[in-house]
Amino acid sequence: MNDTRLIVGLPAGSLADPDRGGSLIDLLKDAGFPTRGYDKGGPSSFPLASFLVGWDGRPQEFGAQLAIGELDIAIGGDDWIRERALEFQYEYGREIQLTKVLGLGRGEVQIVIIGAEDTAGQSCDAWLSALLKAKPLVTMVSEMPYLALEWFRGKIDALGFAESHHDYSVQKFKTPPRIESGLVIYETWGKTEAKVKHGSVDFGLEITQSGSAIRNYGLNILDEIMSSEAGVWANPALRDDPDKYDLARMFLLNLYGSIYAEDKVLVFFNAKKDDVPALLDYLAANSLYGDEPTINEGVNFTEFSIQLNACNAALPLAKARYELAKLGATAIETIPLESSIPGLNAIDF
Repeated sequence: MNDTRLIVGLPAGSLADPDRGGSLIDLLKDAGFPTRGYDKGGPSSFPLASFLVGWDGRPQEFGAQLAIGELDIAIGGDDWIRERALEFQYEYGREIQLTKVLGLGRGEVQIVIIGAEDTAGQSCDAWLSALLKAKPLVTMVSEMPYLALEWFRGKIDALGFAESHHDYSVQKFKTPPRIESGLVIYETWGKTEAKVKHGSVDFGLEITQSGSAIRNYGLNILDEIMSSEAGVWANPALRDDPDKYDLARMFLLNLYGSIYAEDKVLVFFNAKKDDVPALLDYLAANSLYGDEPTINEGVNFTEFSIQLNACNAALPLAKARYELAKLGATAIETIPLESSIPGLNAIDF
């Protein structure tokens, strides 16, 4: 790999905050890539991995940075990566291809269309058709104007308003409309609900985890555009650089290992020779090993090690340990896992 280094976009915000549930810092540490400075807002570095360069930034920007090659890989939400790709398409006439190479199973949100209190009980299509018939120019507010525009274009095509409401304008809140008909999207930096509640716009696009803030404002969810989670994204052109591609695969494989291990533990136990057949039958019946169980043979005892899913409701860890003990297992020890890598084929990039 020589002096090749992989530039990794590290997102500021909730994922980097250990108190807000992202746990990205711990995830990177368990993967073998502890960070320095990331928990303090940067500058971030990887002290044990000089071949990785940390680039602190906002996930809102990573899609564009990946597209132009400023970053090799980046950790960001599906929603913001899609937003930047759509901006390139609508504003610059450029198609960019970015690949999600690993989902992280955290940072889950929904992107929804919200309307005022008087939209309660209406279907999205009926509400929007009535609005478009009544107003040649409609307005909305969104932190993600191009996701909003893509949704709107799809809706007016399906509802028969493509000609009358085709034009659009993305503007700062609340500047004078630059068009006479179509859709004005006011780009905002939060508090979308307040702007819809007070009638500043006809509707909005909001990012939500539970919908509680939307309900607290007395608003309604009219449509769901997409679900989003945090993931690792890359420009496919990375494959054209063999050294960087190899570094990326190493990074991804180890990160996958720490994700895969999050709900798993290792259970070690001993058994007398006479009890081994019954224990093997139990392990096989409950699929508690892969190709074959891991066994260390002694003179009078056999030591087993098995991997268990600690969150398996069908076979809770406590029940499994009890049933193993009933079959003769002794010295049952449970060890949490920081990493578990099934093999290189666990990643596909």
